[in-house]
Amino acid sequence: MDLTIEQRDLRDAVRGLIEKTEAGQSPWRRLCEVGVASLGIPQRYGGAGAGLAEICVVMAELGRNLTASPVLGSSVLTAQAVLASGDDAACARLLPSIADGSAIAALAWTTAAGHWDSAEVAYTARETRGGWELTGEAHYVLDGEAADVLLAAAAARDGIGLFEVDASGFGVTRTSVATMDASRRLVVVRLADAPGRRIGADGTVSLAIARDRACVALSAEEVGAAQRALELTVGHLLTRVQFGQPLGSFQALQHRVADLFVLVESARALCAAVASAAYGADATADLGMQSAAAKVYCSEALSQTASEMIQLHGAMGITWDHPAHRYLKRALGDRYLFGSPSRQLATIANRLIEDAGVPVSGSE
Repeated sequence: MDLTIEQRDLRDAVRGLIEKTEAGQSPWRRLCEVGVASLGIPQRYGGAGAGLAEICVVMAELGRNLTASPVLGSSVLTAQAVLASGDDAACARLLPSIADGSAIAALAWTTAAGHWDSAEVAYTARETRGGWELTGEAHYVLDGEAADVLLAAAAARDGIGLFEVDASGFGVTRTSVATMDASRRLVVVRLADAPGRRIGADGTVSLAIARDRACVALSAEEVGAAQRALELTVGHLLTRVQFGQPLGSFQALQHRVADLFVLVESARALCAAVASAAYGADATADLGMQSAAAKVYCSEALSQTASEMIQLHGAMGITWDHPAHRYLKRALGDRYLFGSPSRQLATIANRLIEDAGVPVSGSE
């Protein structure tokens, strides 16, 4: 699917900023200047009011060079959770600072099992005279170490809820954990009777919407990473000479690269189709199955492309000096972010069974 003129301009602006950023430096502030952090936030809350397709354009560029930024955790996952809560007061209070990048937000949600199930949350919430107190331990919290705004998913007596917690307040402990992908920082957030402010009513719906949109954004990032890995591999095959001729002249290697090209392009098409179909507030009903399909397929595309990148680079592909290992580590880390492939496939299967009207085990 072709990009619009505006989307191409956005892509070029983001790519230019990333390329001009010095090694070891973060382009986050400069990205905020061109409105990257505000894309998925409505204009009435200080955002650009763009759609998921524009977010995916940015995510693909961030994926190309494995750029570390809080776009996925703050501007997509947490911002969408706040927005989906339907709490206008909370949106007006939290979203403007997320949109301009002056605040980084994190959503503390899943347990150590990492299921990212909207009905399975890490915290319990107890109502007191002064409000709410939260206790528990959330894992795999994106951008939790640098978060200024902390949103916690907790089980209360009346169901799952979202709670705003002071990230530096009483009872909050944030611990960084070692990750395979060093460019994807994750933390464990422990709450011990930490005061919280409830946002919205039904947190289950908010979490599901935020996760599904984050899955599509993550899929776009994976497509961008796979595309770049393929480009680097093709460049190597065209310039590396063995037996007196470029490696790319050998038909067996040409076939392997051709298969990767088809894989990456089909992943790009699927991600673009899902992102385009997700426009509008009433377009979230089918996003669960569609986002799961995009996540599974794009994760597999990046995994295969990164693995072949290492193989086709030969001995240099397994050295620390070459970036091939970074793409494979990103692929392995992303594979279980927002739910494992088996759980995503189960989501797809259950939805297809429901649509077909076939009774499932345990149903009457």
